[in-house]
Amino acid sequence: MLDDALLSDEPRLIAADRDGTLRAVATAGAQVRATWSAAQDAGVPGDLAGLRPRALILLTRPGTTESACRLMAALLTPTAPLPVIVTTVAPPWLGPLDVVVATHRGREGDPVEAEVADSVDRAVRRGAHVVLTGPGDGPAAAAGAGRALAVVPRLSVGVPGEDLDGLDTATVLATGLVVARSLDLLGLDPDVLADRLDAEAERDGPRGEAFVNPAKSLALRLAERTPLLWGADPIAGLVAGYGATVLATHAGVVAQASTIAAAAMQPALRARLQESSGEASIFADPFDDPAPAAPPPRLVLLAVREDLAVRRLVADVGARHPGADVVEIDDVDLAGEGPVADALRAAVLATRLDFTAVYLGLALGARVPGVRTG
Repeated sequence: MLDDALLSDEPRLIAADRDGTLRAVATAGAQVRATWSAAQDAGVPGDLAGLRPRALILLTRPGTTESACRLMAALLTPTAPLPVIVTTVAPPWLGPLDVVVATHRGREGDPVEAEVADSVDRAVRRGAHVVLTGPGDGPAAAAGAGRALAVVPRLSVGVPGEDLDGLDTATVLATGLVVARSLDLLGLDPDVLADRLDAEAERDGPRGEAFVNPAKSLALRLAERTPLLWGADPIAGLVAGYGATVLATHAGVVAQASTIAAAAMQPALRARLQESSGEASIFADPFDDPAPAAPPPRLVLLAVREDLAVRRLVADVGARHPGADVVEIDDVDLAGEGPVADALRAAVLATRLDFTAVYLGLALGARVPGVRTG
């Protein structure tokens, strides 16, 4: 049962966040700063400076880490003079000319952590440059000890008894961005990113009514609906996929994620959306007009890039589906085209979706303290 009043009642909202998930997603900016500081301490910028690698490999794991790595690859690929590869295991062809980026969570007895450790071990044995972010202990840390560049952020992010999925995305992104900056692939200043994420966390925080808080407002719009998250550009499509992951993680809500172009090839889905485009009447009788068997869809259009073609596409789809929500970053400080501006807007959108998912989960009572999510 949806408790929509919860989101406008700050004391109740804070009390409902018993496991600290809302506080954790608000640390995105702090995660970026901590990762950048730890990377400098580990010597990452100096070690990678001037290096011209054959390939950049982003080692991933299931969940939000995979979404973050694919987003990073999409941001780098258009301008990078080398292939950017997202994979769950270290390729057999790795060698001294390659750079490997990995994150781990230091948990013993976790099969995913064991797989990360195996990949790190293979990479360092083959002489690859390995940047490993995570705790100072655990299977992966042991595999890379003395051979990998160990980035150990001085910030603990997590919920007691739970996995970190959906909570450490900023750390994953920051690790990739630090490596990209060191290799002259993307000149994004980590401090600028951290400041923008702090500003978004302040805007999306628990204070204030839902109608002035974009994350709370979107959470209420998605309540008791099936979210259709459609990206207007390839990067926004990946942010949509990330949004579907955090909605499942924090709210237990199943969402469909796609690009607008891909959704155009799904006629049955578009027909269902068209049929459900009308809002429920306030005079509807729940007995004479029973609710549909499945929650009706709610279309959310996401946009990262700011070129004219993307704006026209969003306007066109919005005109055909007047009930659609458009989620974009309307901030003059983040205006402009190019990979740096795209990276900033994508990271801010991801943070907004983090807050949206947590708010929706709290309003639905989906968060159960002490239950692992991974």
